[in-house]
Amino acid sequence: MKNLIFKFFITALFLSSSAIILQNVNAQLIDSSVPASTNINQNDCPCIMPDNSVVFRVKSQNAQQIQIDLGKKYDMVKGADDMWTVRTEPIEPGFHYYFLVIDGIPVADPASNSFYGTGRMTSGIEIPEPGVDFYSIKNVPHGAMSSKYYFSDVTNSWRRLYVYTPPGYDKSIEKKYPVVYLQHGGGEDETGWVRQGKADVILDNLIAEGKAEPMIVVIANGNIASGMRGYSSEAMTGFKQEMLHNIVPFIDKNFRTKANAENRAISGLSMGGGQSFYVGLENLDVFSSVGIFSSGIFGGIRTNTGSTFDAESEIPGLLSKAGEFNQKLNLLYISCGEADMRIDHTKTAVAKMREEGLKVKFNTFPGDHEWQVWRKSLHDFIQRVFK
Repeated sequence: MKNLIFKFFITALFLSSSAIILQNVNAQLIDSSVPASTNINQNDCPCIMPDNSVVFRVKSQNAQQIQIDLGKKYDMVKGADDMWTVRTEPIEPGFHYYFLVIDGIPVADPASNSFYGTGRMTSGIEIPEPGVDFYSIKNVPHGAMSSKYYFSDVTNSWRRLYVYTPPGYDKSIEKKYPVVYLQHGGGEDETGWVRQGKADVILDNLIAEGKAEPMIVVIANGNIASGMRGYSSEAMTGFKQEMLHNIVPFIDKNFRTKANAENRAISGLSMGGGQSFYVGLENLDVFSSVGIFSSGIFGGIRTNTGSTFDAESEIPGLLSKAGEFNQKLNLLYISCGEADMRIDHTKTAVAKMREEGLKVKFNTFPGDHEWQVWRKSLHDFIQRVFK
């Protein structure tokens, strides 16, 4: 414990010093580049070049080494006026977390907005994808994303969730709406789908295009410990109680919902996909649609290496009584990134489910375990649910 406190003190002391030596750069953009939309100052770098490589710049007099960590580390070079610069390789389109690494210590880049998504706050950069605009703000009617607090008798604490209400919700005061409960992944919280995922913009655009039913979307904090790790019904006990006994009743009480299973869906990415698998399929009297995006429940992650996913043992009857599940399920949707290490395991699980007669909608998208895949998964799922 003493070593942990000492390490924290040294890190805090270093970061305090870094606040002095790091300076925001107020300079001309590099020729032919565009500023990242995630920049704090749109006249500064990070600058995206035509080939999707990125130029990073930071001014520091005292640092001995500065790197950019984008999953791969790039060494920055110190030039005139204490300006450190690097140009990366071309970066895949989408949203990416990154760190400045100053003399071996990762910190957030003062030039970029920060996001909670790696178990801590970190910088993020958005690389545009040509021809993809479903998560871009457009001249359409916009819904509202509101922050709400509720008391949890599971954690004995106040907790926050976000609620998206569709355009016209405040005007059509008699109308009731179906609800999608949308969960984040591990190392994230309820802000993930709001900020990185752009869920409200995706919904606005789909509703305006007539491709989605106007609906309420609830984004809750799924970080609830149950004393067990990994994917199992037992490990999800705390979250199941939270969702069924606190979150759903809170939403039905405070919003105009169609309060029945037919008009409720639960979905999520990665960890949230595993939560949706158990909570949704074990409670088809509460939810009639389940969406599972890039979940490691089927295999492909360290915690279940060597084990084989058995849908029947995880959800008794899911395969042996597939017909009964089909009658209760309006939609079972599964997706995964084509470069995700979970992809082959997911395909095998889906094939087995279909072989046993369970109806599954399955889709894949270019990319790894990342937000661009999850945005596309949500975009696809929302067009299929409540139909």
